Amino acid sequence: MPANLGPLYHVAEERYRQAVTDEEKLAALEEMMATIPKHKGTEKMQADIKRRIARLKESMKSGAKGPKRRDFYRIEKEGAGQIALVGPPNSGKSSMLKTMTRAVPEVADYPFTTRLPLPGMAPWENVQVQLVDMPPIAPETSQSWVWAILRMSDGLLVVLDAGDDDVLDQTEDLFNLMEENNVFIKNEGERNFKEKKAICAANKCDMPGSTERIELLKEIIGDKMEIVPCSTQTGEGLDLLLSKVFFDVLGKIRVYTRPPGKKPDFSQPFILPRGTTVIDAAREVHKEIAESLKYARVWGESVFEGQMVPRDHVLSDGDVIAFYT
Repeated sequence: MPANLGPLYHVAEERYRQAVTDEEKLAALEEMMATIPKHKGTEKMQADIKRRIARLKESMKSGAKGPKRRDFYRIEKEGAGQIALVGPPNSGKSSMLKTMTRAVPEVADYPFTTRLPLPGMAPWENVQVQLVDMPPIAPETSQSWVWAILRMSDGLLVVLDAGDDDVLDQTEDLFNLMEENNVFIKNEGERNFKEKKAICAANKCDMPGSTERIELLKEIIGDKMEIVPCSTQTGEGLDLLLSKVFFDVLGKIRVYTRPPGKKPDFSQPFILPRGTTVIDAAREVHKEIAESLKYARVWGESVFEGQMVPRDHVLSDGDVIAFYT
């Protein structure tokens, strides 16, 4: 049986080949395991990846191999995906983390308050996205572990201060430093582990002159990423920002299962990559369902209620699916 490896798996495999630290290698292997199709044709590959993960974890635990590490630099991924908050000093990253999650970062008016990565879970509707506050991007904070975390993340949330007259210069310096350290923003096409999908939070949109500055930002970086005006003080734009992080940056959808003759559980969606087909979803639920699947019915906006669909039918966000074996 052919493996039929998808593009997400190949991206993770490329990240593994180019990984330098054990943390980067482990993150890439875990991503390979999460994205590899689960069927008989990949069973040997799955077993090999599991063995490599186990050996690497044991090596990291014993400290026998690899460079010296500090555990607090590694952030375990949780929720729908891991998004790193990046920005220049005093752009409002920590305030954003504090407002959107239950994390309690140190927030102050002076620069470089954030020295270590701090994660928090941001709820949006019935899913949660992990946000990681990072030290501000500046020449004096360019430790190698900062760039490693950015490369291992699932995407970036670029936080800029739309209330600052110097925001354009700060933005140029930010992107220059990122590219000098092999972190690139690429929103279209396939990406390797150095290329991240991103969205921009134009923070402090409630400040005088912010509208004009945001328009200038759109002219300068609008081709790199979408810009969402928002404010951690008023809450404006934050819900929209999270929805775009989920759908556009992480590229995820929510799918609900419906056992034949029963009602679906809308509190626990399966979080799947955009482009997931019926058979992909079946494998995600249980490999035996996929192996014995005869047909499926889908309820959603793109189909009529309970429509019988083929195995290669592409699912949409909010679809309810019933598998028949």
